Amino acid sequence: MDRKLIGRWLGTGLLAAGSVCTPVFGQAADAANKKVLSDKSAAYFNYAMGHLYADLGATYNNRAEYLNKAIDFYKKAMKDDPNAGFLGEELSDLYIQTGRLRDAVRESEDVLKANPNDLTARRILGRISARLIGDPQQRGMNQKMLEQATEHYKKITEIEPTDTDAWLMLGRLYKMSQNSVEAKKAYEEVLKTDTENVDALSGLAMVLADVGDTAKAADLLKKVAEKSPNLRTLTQLAAAYEQMREFKLAAQTLKRAVEMQPENNELRREYAGILMQAEDFEGALTTYEEIVKEEAKDGASWLRISQLHMQLGHVDKAWEAHKKAAETDPANLEVRYNAVSLYEAQDKLPEAITAMKEVLADSSTRSSSPEAKKNRARLMERLGMLYRNNAQYAEAAGAFKEVGELDKDAATRASAQIIESWRQGKEYQKSVAEADEALKKFPGDRMIRLVRASSLVEMGRGKEAIEDLKSMLDGKTDRETHLQLAQLHDRMKNYGEMSKSLDSAEKLSKTDEERESVWFSRGSMLERQKKFDDAEKEFRRVLERNPNSAAALNYLGYMFADRNVKLAEAEKMIQKALEQEPGNGAYLDSLGWAQYRLGKYAEAETSLKAATEKVPKDSTIQDHLGDVYLKMGRYKDAITAWEKSVRAWQSSSAAERDGLDITKVQKKIEGAKTRMSKEGSASRDKQP
Repeated sequence: MDRKLIGRWLGTGLLAAGSVCTPVFGQAADAANKKVLSDKSAAYFNYAMGHLYADLGATYNNRAEYLNKAIDFYKKAMKDDPNAGFLGEELSDLYIQTGRLRDAVRESEDVLKANPNDLTARRILGRISARLIGDPQQRGMNQKMLEQATEHYKKITEIEPTDTDAWLMLGRLYKMSQNSVEAKKAYEEVLKTDTENVDALSGLAMVLADVGDTAKAADLLKKVAEKSPNLRTLTQLAAAYEQMREFKLAAQTLKRAVEMQPENNELRREYAGILMQAEDFEGALTTYEEIVKEEAKDGASWLRISQLHMQLGHVDKAWEAHKKAAETDPANLEVRYNAVSLYEAQDKLPEAITAMKEVLADSSTRSSSPEAKKNRARLMERLGMLYRNNAQYAEAAGAFKEVGELDKDAATRASAQIIESWRQGKEYQKSVAEADEALKKFPGDRMIRLVRASSLVEMGRGKEAIEDLKSMLDGKTDRETHLQLAQLHDRMKNYGEMSKSLDSAEKLSKTDEERESVWFSRGSMLERQKKFDDAEKEFRRVLERNPNSAAALNYLGYMFADRNVKLAEAEKMIQKALEQEPGNGAYLDSLGWAQYRLGKYAEAETSLKAATEKVPKDSTIQDHLGDVYLKMGRYKDAITAWEKSVRAWQSSSAAERDGLDITKVQKKIEGAKTRMSKEGSASRDKQP
């Protein structure tokens, strides 16, 4: 006798030892007991025969003769013992395997017409309907089948409330239909009778995660993983941790799963991805490199290796891995897009722009579906940002305009980007005109009004900008509005009002991350008021919370350099900021100024020339470069730089002009000309 078959029957209580051993008093009871035993024996015999023929059918390529006999025997077994729920599952599988779905449905529906409470028919129809639902992840879910399956299993649980298998299936079906309330009830019904049921605990955890109770979901899954540490429970627990953004815990959990199946590269890829989210870049890199040793043509892993090397500052290795990914899948847009990121990380913006154009040219030929247009809009927006960072403001505005045409949902954001592009290009009239046109299309849009206000200040219309922003205080986004007001007051040097706005923003800040931006702005304000010690305290607060804040590192470093104090620390701070943003023109200027103060004139020249390439119209950077040339005795170069500083100052906005005392620059030019003239005369006098 097959031990597996006996085990299954024992598991359903069909061959319970108690039914044989328990004394039964009275002839009627004895007869009933014999009848039960007789039915159980017949059911088991028919099930065993059905199982035998099912195995034969599978062995001989689904031979219909054997499978049909298996179906007949299963039907007899179910007639003898209607409570054997698993028989319905196996019988429905056989119907599906033989292609006799219509027969199964017709026969079961005929039975239900005569007896709506027939469990066998319900189980067969429920099982078949469930099998025909499809995969919701692949957008192939058959809603009608889902509803039918749910109705059948709901009826089964009404007829047989202790059927845990039916409750489990009902929980899964409700979850598929996103009915979290009923799914939770179904899983809880299972746990009433079987408190350690792994499937019910896992299912309940996923439902809790869906409704946002991820902490409780993780606790349940942790219990499941401890009780039954298998691939399924561990990956579910990792998914819950990931949803909670506990990436380190997710990685630790997936590591256990990988140890169970070290040959499972798909699982190892998932583990490496979680390590990246946990910012364990070295660990992720090691894992991906192990994968490509076994699967040399795994383009996706080569791509991640490239990204990780770039993250770790290994530029050459990043390009080597990128080439491997490109060789494996040259048409892959994500791989080609990676080249854009690599160029940008190296501050090679012209090359990044060229690569981005190539990606766009290729994507335009692939599809014209709404989703394809949205994707192209995202790529075009990236191109616009590259143009703007490369000081190609007109090209940036053109790219953002196309974004709005491609994706109507992004139209307001695209308009705001156009306005900001003209503002950064110091085309303030165009910026405000664009904003006014945009507000006709999108009346009252918050984003557009914010960028418009910044341009108004640059044009000397600060009061108008302030009044407009104050009217935006609505009790919902007041923190952001107060921060923007503080920036406008800063440009107008209204430090009293700026301080009030910052205090209001800090009161509305809920996290240290939100407070960080307030501390930074207050530090900037105090520095402008020459309250340097107080300013330093604010920047130190930012760096205490976020030691890698590039903006705070640069600002404090520049403040030290400008005051000619703590120069060694200033240089290190600014260099650390530049490690994160190597192409930032303002940071390059700060570094050059610190190097100038340290007497490193050649290095200062290199840094400041790089800064002028990034921000060619900045009067302060040109002034600094002129000072460097003067120290190097290169008077002509110094005069040229200072003259550029004056022209940049003259073309700047009223708000920007106060940042530099232009009369001092003009005096420097006169002084350099005088010295150059004197040295030239002295040189001529020495000639024989």
